[in-house]
Amino acid sequence: MNSIDYRTVLTTNISPREASEKIPQVSKWWSTIFEGSSSKVGDMFTVRFKKTGDWYTIRIDEMSPDKKIVWHVIDAEQTWHEHRKEWVGTTIIWEISPANNGSTITMTHRGLIPDFECYDKCKMGWDYLLKESLYKFLTRGAGQPV
Repeated sequence: MNSIDYRTVLTTNISPREASEKIPQVSKWWSTIFEGSSSKVGDMFTVRFKKTGDWYTIRIDEMSPDKKIVWHVIDAEQTWHEHRKEWVGTTIIWEISPANNGSTITMTHRGLIPDFECYDKCKMGWDYLLKESLYKFLTRGAGQPV
């Protein structure tokens, strides 16, 4: 069993404070179909994708300004494969640290592992959302949510 969680690292020219304020603005970089709230511990939100019908409901479990944000996937539906609820119970961890007049952001999707049926497509999706959309939102103020 391959249990290496999905992980990516972004280096930005913004402060850790600004990064920790922008990451929760999910509708500006992840999905424009956003329901709920994502600004404080205990908040829950759902993102939906019109093209596929997929959706994810997430609870904010931790927010340490300038340092860490933890999201827990409490429900999900991926319509394009057999194990439609693979993300349920996984955790998305954002670790933010100062670096070279900016910040480094490490996002780990704990539980999203290569053994998952969705892994290759989910990795491709996260790679786009983080390295393109979120990065542009963080550094230029405009992401490319789907």
